[in-house]
Amino acid sequence: MLEDRIAAASPTPWPAAYPEGYAVVDVETTGLARDDRIVSAAVYQLDARGRVEDSWYTLVNPRRDPGPVWIHGLTSEVLADAPVFEDVAEEFAKRLDGRVLVAHNAAFDWSMIAREYARAGSEAPVRRRLCTIALSKELGLPLPNHKLESLAAHYGVEQRQAHHALDDARVLAEAFRPSLALAAEANLRLPLLACQPLTEWSDGPAAVRSATVGYQPSWQHRGGATWRPSRKRPACPYPNPGRYRVGGQLVQGMRVAFSGDTSIDRELLEDRATEAGLHVATSISRLTSLLVTNDPGSHTSKTVKARQYGTPVVDEAAFVQLLSHVMPAEGA
Repeated sequence: MLEDRIAAASPTPWPAAYPEGYAVVDVETTGLARDDRIVSAAVYQLDARGRVEDSWYTLVNPRRDPGPVWIHGLTSEVLADAPVFEDVAEEFAKRLDGRVLVAHNAAFDWSMIAREYARAGSEAPVRRRLCTIALSKELGLPLPNHKLESLAAHYGVEQRQAHHALDDARVLAEAFRPSLALAAEANLRLPLLACQPLTEWSDGPAAVRSATVGYQPSWQHRGGATWRPSRKRPACPYPNPGRYRVGGQLVQGMRVAFSGDTSIDRELLEDRATEAGLHVATSISRLTSLLVTNDPGSHTSKTVKARQYGTPVVDEAAFVQLLSHVMPAEGA
């Protein structure tokens, strides 16, 4: 039995730095864009060693078209009498409070949750998250890909109803528990990331939406790719003047990259950087002028490369201040 394998693998003592509890979460949504909504949510509460304490599930009326019904199976008729998010926000928060949020492609689930709480005029009581894709990579699990079904198959966890939030959360909880035990046995540093609640956002459609609007992340986007629809920006008209010098000013043409959560909607922040004459980069290279992150100690690929290249790093608040005084490019 899975319980027996977990108990056998669980070392004593448990790593002292590990969290005291987890909230394994799955949300089904109307799509991927910033104006999309949650249509169902589920939470499995686990204790410090991954033992199940409780589970919870709710439908959510998105007050709009439900999106990819062929994936999550939730029609407008099914959702018509469901509570709106504001009605379940308090109960949802109780399930998350004080715990590390665990999800498969956690950036997506957290972003959708943070946006729903922002719309409701509050914030989720979550400060850290753990992505099971990232944990699988850290453990070096021999998976053919990073889909949830592959992780489930690796541990012999049966999927009964894929893309149903409660069953997906159950499957993920059962797959996370042995992964957590393996990490503890190796005294592995968990790939925890900070969660930043939204304070400024836009519910308008993204400037460029995916050609496949309505794709649900648990179907197409939980193989490790970013959840955000791709956006094509106009080429920066200014040459790169080089790296940002700490204590100095930004100059038009500087290449700026972002990593992790921002309290201002990422697309809004990127738009403002572009309007100021900066080049918004999607990756870190030796040519990158500056990395903006609220979690500089994280082990994301961008923060790791920034440390390797010696790329200057500032947090979001400092960057917003710098944006107000961007110097014109030479000759501009």
